[in-house]
Amino acid sequence: MRILVLGHTGYLGAHVAERLRALPGTRVLGGGRSPAAEFPVDLAAGRPEQLAKTLASAAPDTVVNCAGATGGDAVTLAEVNARGPAVLCAALRAAAPAARLVHLGSAAEYGPGAVDTRVTESAATSPAGPYGATKLAGTVAVTASGLDAVVLRVGNPVGPGAPASGLPGRIAGLLRAAGPDAEAVLRLGDLSAYRDFVDVRDVARAVALAVTAPGPLPPVLNIGGGRAVPVRELVRRMVRQAGFAGRVEENAAGSARSARVSWQCSDIGAAARALGWRPVHTLDDALAALWESDGAV
Repeated sequence: MRILVLGHTGYLGAHVAERLRALPGTRVLGGGRSPAAEFPVDLAAGRPEQLAKTLASAAPDTVVNCAGATGGDAVTLAEVNARGPAVLCAALRAAAPAARLVHLGSAAEYGPGAVDTRVTESAATSPAGPYGATKLAGTVAVTASGLDAVVLRVGNPVGPGAPASGLPGRIAGLLRAAGPDAEAVLRLGDLSAYRDFVDVRDVARAVALAVTAPGPLPPVLNIGGGRAVPVRELVRRMVRQAGFAGRVEENAAGSARSARVSWQCSDIGAAARALGWRPVHTLDDALAALWESDGAV
């Protein structure tokens, strides 16, 4: 089986590619904007006909799209998260219509959740900002494409190599910088929100199962930890993991997004039924691996 992984050098993509390489009888091909990519692909700027030629050359049985933007202005987010999947689907229909597409979406597509409620794939989507809105547009492009495709709506990934652009990676960096200084102060924003954290290695395993599952899959599957964890508790566990001796100062004013989306929790029952998938790593497993990785995937 030939598997083309787009965004194979990113945080999720690197873990996914590593997991897929362990599958027997597979060849993993790297695609993206990185100079290391075997197949150059720029979903944000390329034309469908150009990408179709690349796909024809790669001749994939499966394409896994891990490419995405989590930060930047609305234009950047729209180019990568919304336009990108649409271009990819158009190119696949032209060059490899029988290939399976596994696309990584985001739980941010749902928007604010109701307290003490796990959101299912059939729930209404009401993203709170440009990131969630552009990821939702990408999901719509994939699910309406007519391809053999599935969107894995990923919660808040955490684990080895977590980037500083996300909260766990940023906190880990601050803790490493503080070291054993008992006078050190970590000044953080509002930590009152609840988030559904999932180990990045469990995400990669879900992708592998989606790649190898027989027959058509549901159009969207939630991939998360299945429980809402207070962000304050996450920080508390990371502080304990690091042996941090200083103090944490929380700015109650917080971020606008935390105020808009104070609760996120996914129902992961459909992934269990369709893929036989459930997370096997605990949050403490993920945080220990993050700390030990020192920023490396």
